[in-house]
Parts: sequence; C-alpha cells; structure tokens
Amino acid sequence: MDFREELSKRILIGDGAMGTLLYSTGIDHCFEEINIISPEKIELIHKTYVSSGSDIIQTNTYGANYYKLKRYGIEDEVQQINRQGVKIARKAAKEKAFVFGTIGASRGLRKNDLTLSDIKRQFREQLYALLLEEPDGILLETYYDFEEIETVLSIVKEESNLPIIANISLHDMKYLQNGMHVSDALSRLEQFDIEAIGLNCRLGPHHMIRSLEEVPIPEKSVLSVYPNASLPDFLDGKLIYEPNTEYFANSAIQLVEQGVRIIGGCCGTTPHHIAAVKKALAGKNPVVQKIVKPRKIEIYHSSIKDYSPSILKKGNLERTILVELDPPKKLGTDEFLQGAKELISAGADTLTLADNSLASPRICNVSLASILQEKVKIKPIVHLTCRDRNLIGLQSHLMGLHTLGLNEVLAVTGDPSKIGDFPGATSVYDLSSFDLIGLIKQFNEGRSYSGQSLGQKTNFHVAAAFNPNVKYLHKAIERLERKIACGADSFITQPIFSIHQLEELHEATRHINVPIYIGIMPLTSYKNAEFLHHEVPGIQLTDQVRNAMFSAGDNRVQAEIEGLAIAKELIDAVLDKWNGIYLITPFMRYKMTANLTQYIREKDKLGLKGEPRYASKLT
Repeated sequence: MDFREELSKRILIGDGAMGTLLYSTGIDHCFEEINIISPEKIELIHKTYVSSGSDIIQTNTYGANYYKLKRYGIEDEVQQINRQGVKIARKAAKEKAFVFGTIGASRGLRKNDLTLSDIKRQFREQLYALLLEEPDGILLETYYDFEEIETVLSIVKEESNLPIIANISLHDMKYLQNGMHVSDALSRLEQFDIEAIGLNCRLGPHHMIRSLEEVPIPEKSVLSVYPNASLPDFLDGKLIYEPNTEYFANSAIQLVEQGVRIIGGCCGTTPHHIAAVKKALAGKNPVVQKIVKPRKIEIYHSSIKDYSPSILKKGNLERTILVELDPPKKLGTDEFLQGAKELISAGADTLTLADNSLASPRICNVSLASILQEKVKIKPIVHLTCRDRNLIGLQSHLMGLHTLGLNEVLAVTGDPSKIGDFPGATSVYDLSSFDLIGLIKQFNEGRSYSGQSLGQKTNFHVAAAFNPNVKYLHKAIERLERKIACGADSFITQPIFSIHQLEELHEATRHINVPIYIGIMPLTSYKNAEFLHHEVPGIQLTDQVRNAMFSAGDNRVQAEIEGLAIAKELIDAVLDKWNGIYLITPFMRYKMTANLTQYIREKDKLGLKGEPRYASKLT
C-alpha cells in the first residue's frame, strides 16, 4: 500500500493510547523501555489495534529521546529502543497497517529547561534511529510549544521524504499556550508541505470539535485528530478515563464533518474505541467543503487600575533605594508596620516583601503589601517564587495582585523546601524563574498561560534576581541576559561584601541597559558573618571583613556599629557607579537599614562620595 495514495482516497483510522494502556496494567516506569525488556507486550497491543481497524499504528517511541530516557538512566539506549520500536510495530502490522515512527515533544511547562540546540541534537539522534528501520512515515505529537514543532519539522523535511503527520496540543480550546489561534497555527504548519496536520492529547472530542469549527479545510495537507477519551478522573492515586466508546464514535462522525481525514485516539482510548470509530465511519467519504465558524475577536478592556510609573525603572535615571523588609514569621504586624514607616521616612523609595524567604512560612506578602499600600501609601515590590505554587496557583496569584493594584513584582525561583522549617514539604517548581518572567509578560498582553484572554491587560513591572557571587561571573551575566530576553525589566542582586567585586561587576555589566539594584546587607555579629560566609550559597566575605566583625566581640551595639561601617563603605563604592541600591534588612533590625538609607540620602544631598574606611578590608 502507498500511504499518500490511500490518504487521497479515504478516511484513515489511527490507533489509540499506548501509555495509558500500559499504565492500567500496573506499569508505571519508562514505557519506551518495554520495547527492549518485554517486546511481546508492545507487540500484543499493536496487534490488537490492527485487528480493531487501525490503518496507522505508532511506534512505542514517544519519549525515546536522550532527555527523557536520562531520567531512568538509559540515555545510552536511544538507538536500540527506537529501532526496536519500529521492528515490533512492523511485525505486528504484517502490512495490514502503516507504521509511523513517533517522536513526542520535549518541552513541557518549563520551556527554558531545553534550548533549541538541545532539542535539535536529541531530535536528530532519535529520528536517525527510526529512519534506519524504514518506517512508512514520521508522526510528531503532543507539541505544546510552537517554536519546537517548527524546529523539528524543518529537520524531518531535510532528512527524509517520508510522509509526515504533525499534531500540536492546545492548552485550552482553540488556543496554543503562546496565545496563537489553532487556525493560524495549522496554517503555518501547512506551509511545510506535509501530509497531515492536526491536534492530539490534552482535550477530549468535544473541545477538539469546537476548536476545529473555526479552522478551514487545508489546501495542501489533511486534518489529523487524536483526542483523549475524556477528561480524566483521579481515583485511588490513579488517572481513570471513562469507557465511553459509543460517545467517542459519534464524535468521530462530527470530526469528519469538520474535515478530518485521519482519526485516532490519545490518552485513555483503547482498541474498543478504535473499533467503534471504524464501525461508525464505515462507508463515509472525506468532507472537502465546510462552513467555517467566524472567529470571535477578543476585546481587551482597559485595566481598572490607575498605575503610576514603575519604581523599578527609575534605577537607571535617578537614585532609587529599595529596602527589603521580611514579613513576620509570627502573627501580628505592629512592629512590621512601624519598621515600614520608619524606613520610608528615612528616604526609602519602597519596600520589597519576600515570599516565605528561606522556605519558612511567614505572613502572606500580598496581604502585607495591600496593607502597606493602604496605610503607608507606598507601592511595595512583591516577591513571587516558583517553589510554593503550581501553574494554576501562580496565575491565580498574579490575577489577585493585579486586582489589588500591586504591579511591582520580583520573580524568583525560591529557596528549596529542604532548607526551611518544613524540609519534608514539596517544592513545586512547575516553572523556572525564566518561565515565570515570560508568564507575567504574557499576562501584560492579556493572555493566560493557555493563551485564553484574561479580559484585561495587566501592567506588571518585573524585577529578577541576579547572583554575581559565583566563580565564573560571565556565566551569571549570560543568565541575566537570558532573563532580559524573557522580559525582565530590572535586576536585584544578592548582597555583595567586596569593593573589588563591585568593580568587576560594574565592568562586566556596562552593556546592560536595564536597572541593576546592588544588594547591601549590614552584618549584625561575628556569628552572622560566619554563617553567611560558610553556609549560605553564593555569599563570601573577605577575611578582613570577618576579622573586623570578630574584633567587635559579643557586644550587640558594637557589632552593629561595625556592620554599619562596613556597609557604608560598600555604599560609597556603589554610589559612583549605580543609581539603584537594594538594602536588605537583617532580622527585622530595620533601624540599621534606616540608618543606611539616611546615609545615602545625605551623601546625595551633599554630592559626596565618601572616603572608604576599610578600603584594604573590603577588596
């Protein structure tokens, strides 16, 4: 049989799920590894789909790439697993069905975990392994990231003349996660001149039918759809799909009416679903014309908030002082509010509020930010970590911040839970800090992560963390530049304790045109200095500074005087080079950072730079 000829004449039936079938039998490790440890299990599933009516079966190689196999310690088995996958499928098909080598997407929610170079490298390795066994075609499936599927499609077109089916996945009905409408996405895929373009996974038949109502029948390609059986239920620790074969078959008829020419199933579908589809579509011819439903144009309302210019963007133009004041670990806010008022009176432009710093629970920083906005009349900068909230919670949190009129945020990864008061708590990290910055900027365009309209455009100004306390500064600069590419508006550094380091940092960041706020934290005691030096990653103190704090002894007043003197010398070194200063309040000792704030304002007023008191000690 010739695939292209058959596709031009009739509707072709794909197969159904492989992974969820294996999962339902108790297999919960690497599904692709079954190709080499129990090939008979995979062959039986393939045979069952062929006997149920599948015209196309996919190899069990969806995640058989270096990146995913590495999770199981079998990254060196890429070629064997992929080649074996084609052999098993070919043996089961016995020329009754076409065998397509399947390659799944690599990028998930954390888009920045894999660069395009990483993707290209591992994709070529997997593709070459499949091509060695001469499949009838290549099937690309479950691509949420449109940049990724365009990248890998170009590679397949370069390396092979085989038929190609390319299926994207929608985060929400009609829209990709980047906000692109499904019609626009499929139109761009069609320009690759491939056999089939379409959708798979994530959504069930209903939402895929609704999505395709706004998609015209392609001129060069045909439409391919592999829906999930339904929305899954979670029962006794397992995902369960309803055995709705009759409904699935009726939906297949509606998909044909939308112009679909290849119909299979994804998660939760079984040979029973495929048999029902085969029966329902018997004798039906492909639809070549349809009435396309007009696309609804989203209208974004103006924000209900009247935002003032961003404090974060001032740091390149005029002296701006940010002061971090941690939310309390115990209930009660009197001391916190007193400190906030004193810091603002001393000359701080605003306060920043950490998000459960050091992975320890504190009063919600959004609650305190709202109180500060009302009682102290400032717009605080709210830290937002990737640690404590999944993708749903992060989006809800951002919507809440917008609703409260809090549009200054610092996007950070967050300290891992194991270092905090509850080391057994789960660290979520659905997104990296890069992804979180990108998500916030997407909110500014009026789109959620799934691409759906938010009804309004937010107006967040995003600061990002920058740690220059590393062995190789150029690596930290590269990371900073990546964050700028994701949309970061400004940067706040970790505390720095060396004048020499400040000079190196200034030279290394001359080309950076976004504000950088240099972190200065006064030391409170010798024990505090030793803890920071030895136990806190990314912070190193010079021997001279540690000796100076040691000389202060156990006297709290004398230690604070010494800590302030060192901090002021560092400030002197900063004033001549940066306009943005970030003062970090240690242990709620806000009088120390108020003292430093006044020192900066007095220096500016008098136009003085100051003579370093400990020049030899801080270099």
